[in-house]
Amino acid sequence: MSGRFSLEDFSFELPQGLIAQSPMRPRDASRLLGVEADFTDRVVADLPDLLRPGDMLVLNDTKVIPARLFGNRGQARIEVTLNQHVTDNHWRVFAKPGRRLRIGDTVIFGDDFKAHVTEKLTGGEIVLNFEAKDFARALQTHGAMPLPPYINRLPAPTESDFVDYQTIYAAKDGAIAAPTAGLHFTERLFEALATHGIERTYVTLHVGAGTFLPVRSDTPDDHVMHAERGEISPQAARRINQAKDAGGRIIAVGTTGLRVLESAVDASGVVQPFNDETSLFILPGYEFKAVDMLLTNFHLPRSTLFMLVSAFAGLERMQAVYRHAIDQKYRFYSYGDACLLHRAPKHQPD
Repeated sequence: MSGRFSLEDFSFELPQGLIAQSPMRPRDASRLLGVEADFTDRVVADLPDLLRPGDMLVLNDTKVIPARLFGNRGQARIEVTLNQHVTDNHWRVFAKPGRRLRIGDTVIFGDDFKAHVTEKLTGGEIVLNFEAKDFARALQTHGAMPLPPYINRLPAPTESDFVDYQTIYAAKDGAIAAPTAGLHFTERLFEALATHGIERTYVTLHVGAGTFLPVRSDTPDDHVMHAERGEISPQAARRINQAKDAGGRIIAVGTTGLRVLESAVDASGVVQPFNDETSLFILPGYEFKAVDMLLTNFHLPRSTLFMLVSAFAGLERMQAVYRHAIDQKYRFYSYGDACLLHRAPKHQPD
């Protein structure tokens, strides 16, 4: 069903001035576009009014690590972005310039921190074996927050980005990009949601660079997602299923939470415990089984994330949503505003 779409179907023109360069303060003061029969222009702090008692928010508790490193191989300057942990101190990374690196090369990041090239993989990835007395401490000392390229921070992210580009509930190290829909939440908002009888639980998807890699094929079906590690505990799965059985709606906070839920759900709609990699790529035509609503930021044109939201709410609907957001000057991308989407009705057979 998705094969009828081309890359151009997911394209739109976005004024550069709408790309958010810093977060809203307080976080829940960001604008929120409610998308149901009509569009409603709200703020994130209004979220409790848009949900019902018994609904279940599912949030991604991954924690962004300072995954961008700058080092040297001899006289050559090398930029490294960690992508996925392999084992021990071995990481799959993207390196610039990566083509010049050879197996056995050493990249020096500091007097007490270096790495050796052990493999060169397809898709531009390299495996590095890091050498440090304390890898986590060395990463905190030498690493920078891996902000997306559309956030202009030269020569490097600021100290405030170490806090701003992290959800307040981040718990498990491993992401190289923030689950940005979660950046809008505050303790005040959590208290208001609880007062309204809206539940929440946590899952994990360690967001990798693959989520944001551009789709280069004119036929989106040909795009291959990089695998990312996800986890849903037995307790979280049980709470999600209980909420659904009691008539509550499952609201994924962000596309990453949605992807891990849809990777773990069985054919009957029951979410199973999960501890595995997922490379699930969602295009229009996908039948959602786990998620009823989606809170998400506004995404890049022609991206896998815009394809996902188009699958969730309908391509024509999302094109109208983005026209409204641009017209009303919503702020886009990681530090931008959000929308609350309802899942499109399932297609009925002719």
